[in-house]
Parts: sequence; C-alpha cells; structure tokens
Amino acid sequence: MEAEYASIIEQLGEDIGRDGLRDTPARAAKAMRFLTRGYNQSLDEVVNGALFSSDNSEMVLVRDIELYSMCEHHLLPFIGKAHVAYIPQGKVVGLSKIARIVDMYARRLQIQENMTKEIAEAIQQVTDAAGVGVVIEAQHMCMMMRGVEKQNAMMKTSMMLGSFRENPATRTEFLSLIR
Repeated sequence: MEAEYASIIEQLGEDIGRDGLRDTPARAAKAMRFLTRGYNQSLDEVVNGALFSSDNSEMVLVRDIELYSMCEHHLLPFIGKAHVAYIPQGKVVGLSKIARIVDMYARRLQIQENMTKEIAEAIQQVTDAAGVGVVIEAQHMCMMMRGVEKQNAMMKTSMMLGSFRENPATRTEFLSLIR
C-alpha cells in the first residue's frame, strides 16, 4: 500500500523525497488500515458473548453514536451519528457493543444507505429483537469538498425492522426520542 501512495503522490507532481512527504506513504497506509479496520472484525468478535437475559420488553435506545466512515465512491470521509434502538425479547446486548457494531460497519468503504441496513440487521441477528430501528445522519466530504460543494447538506437514512416497521406507535416513539 505504501508504494501505491508514493505513486499517487508522484503522479500529483510532488517530490516524494522532500522532507514533508518522505514518510507520507507509510503514514497514509497506516491511516487507511485504521480507517478500514472494520474489514478485520466479525460480528461475533465484536459482541464477544455480551448477551444477557432480560425480561424487559420496552425500547432500548442508544442515540448520538458518532461515526466516521469512508465513501466507497470517492474514498472521502463522511461523518455523523447513528441512533440505534431495539425491542428486546428475552435478551439484551451490552451497551458498548451497540457502538462497536456501528463502528465495525462504519470502518469499511461504504455508502450510508447500506451501512444503515447492515447495522439494523446485525442488531436483529445478535438480539433476536421484536424490532430494530436505525437512523443515521451524516455529512459527506465528497459532497462538501468537491462536486456540488454544499456545506450544510445532511443525509439521513433509516432502517426499520419488525415492530419498528409494522407498528406505527413504536416507530413514532423511536423517531420522537431521537429528535
């Protein structure tokens, strides 16, 4: 990966030997590995058995989970927050695991629409919940730094499964709690 970054820098017309750029290919490769570390994680590893019996059947919500991802079309960041909720059916997942699941999918080359669906399906798979709701709000550097250059545009995506899709009251409660 370092050689590829060196080639890109040279193709931009820069001198890869100058002080400020000499170690850039190694730093860039290390940064890209960190930014895409979700490829090296699995759902089982992330959850790590943190499932607990519970007779709670009311909504569990974690909101404002910050996320950092990379647009698969331009390799530019998008930054935002996820709101994740589920209705337990006999078990709950450790609180930090919800944020870790968000990170696992965010730390891959992504489009926001797919990431929202992947997170919802992962929460459903892990918890066997009666329903799952996920809303993601993000700003995309590919839209801010290039192209249409719109600084205030915010993309919102949602995925509703089970009771969040079928029951308007559950959906409304979730959406009102994240406002």
